[in-house]
Amino acid sequence: MPGLPTVLPWNQTLGESIPPDTPHAVSVSLPTWKANVGYEEGQQWVVDKMQTGYPRFFIHKSIQRFAQAILAQHGNTETENAMLVASRSCGTRCRTFLLKQNPSLDPSTVRVLEFVPHPEKGATADATRVKPRVTAVIYPKEYWPTAKVFWQHTGEGISSRRGEFCHRAFDDGTMVEQSSLTQDNMPRLSKGPKRYQRHISVDQTLGNGTNGHSHDDAAATAENGAPDSAQFVEERFGRNLSVAHAAQAKLAVRKRIAGSLTKDIDLAQALDEPIDHGNERSRDVPDFSVDDVYLYGMGMNAIYNAHRCLMLSRGEMPSIMYGFPYVDTLKVLEKFGPGATFYGFGNQDELDDLERRLEGGEKYLSLFCEFPGNPLLKSPDLKRIRALADKYDFAVVVDETIGNFLNIDVLPYADVVVSSLTKIFSGDCNVMGGSMIINPQSRYHSDLKKTLETEYEDNQFEEDSLYLERNSRDFVDRIQRVNHNAEFIADILRVHPAVKQVNYPKYSDTKHLYDVCKLPDGGYGGLLSATFYNMEDAQVFYDHLDTHKGPSLGTNFTLSSPFVILAHYNELDWAAQFGCEASLIRFSVGLEDTEALKKVFEFALAAIPTSNGS
Repeated sequence: MPGLPTVLPWNQTLGESIPPDTPHAVSVSLPTWKANVGYEEGQQWVVDKMQTGYPRFFIHKSIQRFAQAILAQHGNTETENAMLVASRSCGTRCRTFLLKQNPSLDPSTVRVLEFVPHPEKGATADATRVKPRVTAVIYPKEYWPTAKVFWQHTGEGISSRRGEFCHRAFDDGTMVEQSSLTQDNMPRLSKGPKRYQRHISVDQTLGNGTNGHSHDDAAATAENGAPDSAQFVEERFGRNLSVAHAAQAKLAVRKRIAGSLTKDIDLAQALDEPIDHGNERSRDVPDFSVDDVYLYGMGMNAIYNAHRCLMLSRGEMPSIMYGFPYVDTLKVLEKFGPGATFYGFGNQDELDDLERRLEGGEKYLSLFCEFPGNPLLKSPDLKRIRALADKYDFAVVVDETIGNFLNIDVLPYADVVVSSLTKIFSGDCNVMGGSMIINPQSRYHSDLKKTLETEYEDNQFEEDSLYLERNSRDFVDRIQRVNHNAEFIADILRVHPAVKQVNYPKYSDTKHLYDVCKLPDGGYGGLLSATFYNMEDAQVFYDHLDTHKGPSLGTNFTLSSPFVILAHYNELDWAAQFGCEASLIRFSVGLEDTEALKKVFEFALAAIPTSNGS
């Protein structure tokens, strides 16, 4: 188009981390439509430039290096792969999945190796420091596709920060394979507080106002060997947060999720802050407490474990996926249990069909839904679902990630609420996390709590917890700004003639269902999507959109993605029948100045040829 550059400067970032120069970023730049297609097709010009990626789809290079180091000592780098998970039980589940999916696979070729602290090394003798632990599942290399499915769908894999931490311990001999230890020198597990060893990984991004947070200039980077430097991980914030507070950081995060901690205060103040059950943002359920909140390494791991624990406490039965879901939730229900009934439209007709099935005697374990859904932003009828669940005895699991608990309150209608803390709760796009809440009023609460007493493992790596706590302190203030900006962008897109449909809870035909759960001071969230009449228009618009462009959502900066291309490239016709057309672009709107965002979106819309947009 005359007057517009043919190559835009922000399109030169293919394969780089989002945010830039962030070692543990959870998004990656796919700046053009062609790059997204190339990524899905595995084209070398894209794949060769990928420095990172969303952690469940792209195993961080530091984890890959660690896996190779383990194989070099305990396996065969030519014929085997190693999948790294956080615990022995995670490794056992991975091995079971590999064997179940591949009946011809010789069980003796799939080994679970547990790496533990060496009991005689000084670096691990101090009980006040976190112990390096990791489990490796070693299997024949040709079964990588199955292992990748497990990594992606379950979220059981380790984080990149844990990978770096344990790799250093592996190299210096302070962490060893458990069977190499004799009974006489087996490590004794400490019940003291978890803290860090000297070596830690630190994001090296410096400066003020990174990704929407205000903070002081960073202090000098910690140097290995400096006695005091091992005590701090967040020097870039100028706060010198001691690693001794890792357990307290997890408690502060749980209090925020419980809705009882909403102030932007430092960790010490947060711990002293009394739990205010009368707070307007507290979960509106009698007897609810922070003890009903569980942390996981990522949101999908919370979903996977919600399903797993329900099966353990109630027995194995099929589940229901209601509404067009984020792809991996449906896969979890289908592949890690007796299957699922899928209602992709999430409308009243499908609830009518479900009611007929229930009246006919069909039994279900649970119904999973998102509130609202991703990427169509439709809201399920939670009141009716709750009534059916009470009458026919199945659990309701609601994913509140998109709505988030400062905008909506879904717990009164759910038995279990799950969320990805990686998203807007963190905002900085540099740490993974997930949560699960058990409703104390649920008929399954007692059985689930008993199951969790034996099955729950706190596998969220301590350093990740520290970042998550710091990132989430200003959660309340950020949400209001994001709500405002997203609604503003929705209004711009809705009036353009090239745009076929804008999906946003405020403008959805399910707005009345969203409003049932909307809090008095809540908004409609920071996520929206749009489809275009013409596929070429969508591509031109996307290529000229001056935002970060890559996977994930809920970032403090605006992040755009041709979502259906990226999530359903090999099943486009299937997705289209549920309203997820290939021209759909999803926008996770951030904290930028509203007028600046307006110019960015208007510029991209102006790039669409007039003949197409009229």
